[in-house]
Amino acid sequence: MGPSSKRHASWIMTRQAALPTVRRTDLDELLATCPEMTAVTGLVHEFAHIMSNRRGSELDCWMKQVREARLPELKPFLTGLDQDHDAAVASLTLPFSSGPIEVVNTKTKLIKRQMHGRTGCQLLRRRILLA
Repeated sequence: MGPSSKRHASWIMTRQAALPTVRRTDLDELLATCPEMTAVTGLVHEFAHIMSNRRGSELDCWMKQVREARLPELKPFLTGLDQDHDAAVASLTLPFSSGPIEVVNTKTKLIKRQMHGRTGCQLLRRRILLA
């Protein structure tokens, strides 16, 4: 029995230089047997390049390529980008991040879960402020 589809997806999502030689060989064999996977892999890598280099202006061109390729695997992702296109372009262009806020929210929710049913809001508030 060969590798799972999740394993294949992780190989596709990983930078080629970071894949061990054995995995890169396995991925090359997979891509050689399935032209659709080759197209998906190329589009995924191109999107990663757009994302890592903050080239939001190239998003529309990439979306057009995905539509022309008619790959059902990328259709849900494309639908999501279409639904909030302006936000997607802004997130791929602007240097701002909601990461610090998400860290605070995660810590607050963790403390809240730990405190569930133990005491009132005052102690919860103190623990959040001390954290």
